[in-house]
Amino acid sequence: MRSGFVAVIGKANAGKSTLINVLVGEKVAIVSPKPQTTRDRILGVLTREDRQIAFVDTPGIYRARNALTDLMMRTTENSVKDVDAILYVHDGHAGVSPEDIAIMQKYAALNVPMIVAYTKIDIMPAEKIPADMKTLFEGGIERDIFPVSARKGKNLRRLEDAICALLPEGEKLFEQDIVSDRSEKFMIAELMREKILLKYEKEIPHGVAIVVNTFRKQENGVYEINLDIVCEKSNHKAILIGKQGKALKEVASFARQDMEKFLGAKVFLTTYVKVREDWREREGAMREFGYSKESGV
Repeated sequence: MRSGFVAVIGKANAGKSTLINVLVGEKVAIVSPKPQTTRDRILGVLTREDRQIAFVDTPGIYRARNALTDLMMRTTENSVKDVDAILYVHDGHAGVSPEDIAIMQKYAALNVPMIVAYTKIDIMPAEKIPADMKTLFEGGIERDIFPVSARKGKNLRRLEDAICALLPEGEKLFEQDIVSDRSEKFMIAELMREKILLKYEKEIPHGVAIVVNTFRKQENGVYEINLDIVCEKSNHKAILIGKQGKALKEVASFARQDMEKFLGAKVFLTTYVKVREDWREREGAMREFGYSKESGV
């Protein structure tokens, strides 16, 4: 058996979380079309008879703009320490820029085996792929590159086999039925944040934190969940709630449906919106909401 940890690195919105969810076979990380969707280091575990791959999903690479995003970038940098391999995920649909090559070179220069997943090939012209492969090779990226589609499942087994080949021989790192190191309570908060990312535009969803106050399974099997949606400004609160509470009811309904699917049980969900001015710039507030050095790697 081969087993080990694989840091999944790439620019924001490259499709890292989607790829991990499909490889693991269960939803272990939220996804949205917006950058900054992943804030924490999240572990997704793939187990087969001959392998166990622990994928370390990381925040996307982009320029830090506040204390929270600075912390997220440090989480990404720390994630490549003490892993057995790096899976660099590149958005093939976006093309290949000099910046892309520079970032790949940075991680390829580390003393860690690395391969590249060239994603989203289902939404791009097939003839563009060879040209991009040539650009990457000429840019010094002498690593195995796998064009894949997570949504269509194309070339994923080949990618998985290549990742497995990079890992050392060893025993399982986790029990057979473990698919993530994150708790159900954590995933409930993330599912709420995912729906906010999908519904609201501009800066509002990026300034939101979710605090789960109550997470309890009642005797009748129904989960009682009470949570706060924390935003940074009073006008953001008004937008989140919407006219006569319509927007909040809608997003909470969508979140509840996914929570019930995730938990396999009915959910009684109560949500409140609260304001904490500029919490993303305040270390104490970030720690209170679960974002700290300790919450990363």
